[in-house]
Amino acid sequence: MADRHPQHGDGRAGDGIRTFPFPVEPGAGGIGMRVGPLGTGRTWHPDAPLDRVHRIDFHVVMLFDDGPVHHMIDFAEYEATAGDLLWIRPGQVHRFSRADEYRGTVLAMQPGFLPRATVEATGLYRYDLPPLLRPDAPHLAGLRAALTHLQREYEDSATLPLSLHTAVLRHALTAFLLRLAHLAASSAEAGRRTESTFTLFRDAVERDFATNHSVSAYADALGYSRRTLVRAVRAATGETPKGFIDKRVVLEAKRLLAHTELPIGRVGAAVGFPDPANFSKFFHLHTGQTPAGFRAELR
Repeated sequence: MADRHPQHGDGRAGDGIRTFPFPVEPGAGGIGMRVGPLGTGRTWHPDAPLDRVHRIDFHVVMLFDDGPVHHMIDFAEYEATAGDLLWIRPGQVHRFSRADEYRGTVLAMQPGFLPRATVEATGLYRYDLPPLLRPDAPHLAGLRAALTHLQREYEDSATLPLSLHTAVLRHALTAFLLRLAHLAASSAEAGRRTESTFTLFRDAVERDFATNHSVSAYADALGYSRRTLVRAVRAATGETPKGFIDKRVVLEAKRLLAHTELPIGRVGAAVGFPDPANFSKFFHLHTGQTPAGFRAELR
C-alpha cells in the first residue's frame, strides 16, 4: 500500500511469517520516510501479497478517507472508517483485507529517522497504546492539516538541498507525530476509564440483576450519568446497558428453568418479575420461546 517499486529482499522470519524492510524509493534520495495516497496494486515486496500475514520493520500510519476497512493487527481485527487512523509499529504482525478498498493517506517511517528525544516524546514504541484511533472533529482537523503539510514537504524535493529537505521533513513529521501520540495516549486513558466504568457496572448487575433492571438506577448508584454509562458499556461490549442487563436476566432464567423444578411463576419472581405474565412476555421477546416451551425442549 505504500510502494509500487519496493525493495527486493526476502526478509523471512524464523516462524514462517515474513518480515519486510522499509520500502526504499531511489527517487526519494534515501530519506527514511514516505507519505502518499493509499491505493490498490501496492506492496512492500513483489512476492508478498499484503493480504497475507506479515511483519514490517518500520512504522505505518494510515488515515482513512472512506470505509469500513477491516485490518488485522497482532491477530486482532480492527474496523476503521472515514476519519480513523491505524498505527502499526515495527515488528507487529498484520494483514490487509482483500475485500476492502483502502482510501486515504499512508505514512511509512523507518526506525532511526527521528532523534531519540523525539522518539521518546512521541511514544513511537508504546506497544501498549491502541493501534486504532478515532479522533474527534477538532483533533482530526489538526492531524489532517499536519499530514497534508508533511506530504507537501515530502513531495517538494527540488526546492532545498537534500540535507535541508530531510531536516524540514523531520520537523514536519515530529509535529504530526506529537499530535498523533497525544491522541493515542488520550484514547488509551479514555479506554481505561471506560473499562473501569464498565467493570463497576458489570459487578453491580451481577449483584443486583434479580431486583434491579433500571439503567438509570445503576447509573445513579454508581455516580455516573446515563450517557457515560451507555458509552462505557457500548465500548466494552457493543451493547446498551439495558441489553446487557436483559441478557443477564435471561441467562439466569434459563438456568433456573433448565436445572430446577421451580414453577415458572417462581422463576420469574427470582429474576425480578413478580407478575408471571410479564415474565413470559419478557422471556419470549428475548428468546422467541415461552418459558414452558424452553423447559420442555430440554427435557
